[in-house]
Amino acid sequence: MNITVYFEGGGNSAETKAALRQGMSGFLKPLVDMARQQRSRWSIVSCGGRDEAFEDFCDALEKEPHIFNVLLVDSETGITGSPRAHLQQRDGWDLAAAQEDQVHLMAQCMEAWLVADPEALADYYSQCFNHNALSKRVNLEEEPKAQIYASLEAATRQTQKGSYAKIRHASALLKHVSKEKAKRRCPHCRRFFDTVGGRINQGNQ
Repeated sequence: MNITVYFEGGGNSAETKAALRQGMSGFLKPLVDMARQQRSRWSIVSCGGRDEAFEDFCDALEKEPHIFNVLLVDSETGITGSPRAHLQQRDGWDLAAAQEDQVHLMAQCMEAWLVADPEALADYYSQCFNHNALSKRVNLEEEPKAQIYASLEAATRQTQKGSYAKIRHASALLKHVSKEKAKRRCPHCRRFFDTVGGRINQGNQ
């Protein structure tokens, strides 16, 4: 089983894309380890913007049909229907060539995965981190994207590292936060781990 994940994020430079790719690889380490154990080829690509992620994914579907290609992007808003239907409706993307299990969402944004583990955030930002500014919702995918960002800014603005900035902080935080906490509070995160992990196991039976 060969797997490639095309995900949104990383900015416009090769350096920042490489840094976020390393962070995401850290967050997805259980899947990376599983793929290695099963002798599966695993690759993850930081694409920059969401449109670029979509375009790279579609190119891969056409040129590398033998690979299990996966799209991973923010939902941006509350999710309507399946991930594929949500993106087709919201963004007008043609995903007819993709299977449902190839399309995944960081709902409503990747930062929900970070907010799911306040203890890890507090450890990273250290003194003056405002734990109480973060959402207490059990299901963080119900929290609007703008509010996720606002709560992170409020929680971190007084810290020595400064207010949360994706390019500066996300890579380290993704390696630091608990995958299990993110899966508990972000159902589509759990779906991603379960689906891709199932594919890895299925491909080597």
